[in-house]
Amino acid sequence: MQIQELTEVIVQLAAGIHGFFWPKIFWDFLTKNLDSAVKPVPILQIINVLLGLLGLAWEWPLKPLAGTLFHRSIEIRLFILPLSALASALLYQGTNPAIYYLIGMAVYFWGYSEGETVCPEPWTLPRRRPIPIESKV
Repeated sequence: MQIQELTEVIVQLAAGIHGFFWPKIFWDFLTKNLDSAVKPVPILQIINVLLGLLGLAWEWPLKPLAGTLFHRSIEIRLFILPLSALASALLYQGTNPAIYYLIGMAVYFWGYSEGETVCPEPWTLPRRRPIPIESKV
């Protein structure tokens, strides 16, 4: 799951940077009301870059962030991921990460409903509890 999340945030970050050079709203064929979000001030591009950097710091955490409540909470991820997907879906260059975010949200929700947790140390597996051995005397 982490590889997919890293792919999402890197593509969203690239889409935000790409949007600085070619500003376009994906939904401009329906309405021109949203064009002010990308030009003359690149608000949506900045939001996508910031959310991409946040996601990158979250999925590949540095030592100060690793193991914190913010890093280990699936609930916070399920709150932030729809916002990232919405910001990404509005930008023309960000439609692919928006689809990836929807897949990621479904998988995180599935894991949350099954009781899964995020390991405190990145790129590790959960530790198994030792099985008590009963003596037959």
